[in-house]
Amino acid sequence: MLARLKAFMNGLESGSRPAAAPRKDLATAVAVLLARAATLDGKFEAEERAVVADHLCNRFDVSRDEIDRTLEEAVNSADEMVDLYGLTRTVKDKLDEEGRIELMEALWEVVYADGELHDYEGQLMRRLSGLLYVTDRESGEARKRALAKLGLEVG
Repeated sequence: MLARLKAFMNGLESGSRPAAAPRKDLATAVAVLLARAATLDGKFEAEERAVVADHLCNRFDVSRDEIDRTLEEAVNSADEMVDLYGLTRTVKDKLDEEGRIELMEALWEVVYADGELHDYEGQLMRRLSGLLYVTDRESGEARKRALAKLGLEVG
């Protein structure tokens, strides 16, 4: 997965990525988006790491060992990313509406894993909602479900 992540990121930077992204590119794009959400507040704590790893393991049926080995590379790639369009385009093209809403819920879980929403995280979530063609209402409902999963007060 580490080699796929590097190849995917290099393709985004060079613009040579094929229009129809294979499933492995979807997994890579989701990994980088989750890592970006997890690190935007300047920290990547154990709670955030666990949420990201769990979502990747469950969604893409990848072993926990493989996730742990590649998570640091995803974090480094996410920290260097300025443009989210290439990642979100891959996700938008490969997931149906329900899948994109599920991803938004996963992203909300990641940003709330530390118990609070930082300004930059909120801004990222609004941008991702638009780029993934998820309505504000759907994103808000996904946020409420994520808060309930984490045992945080919805309000």
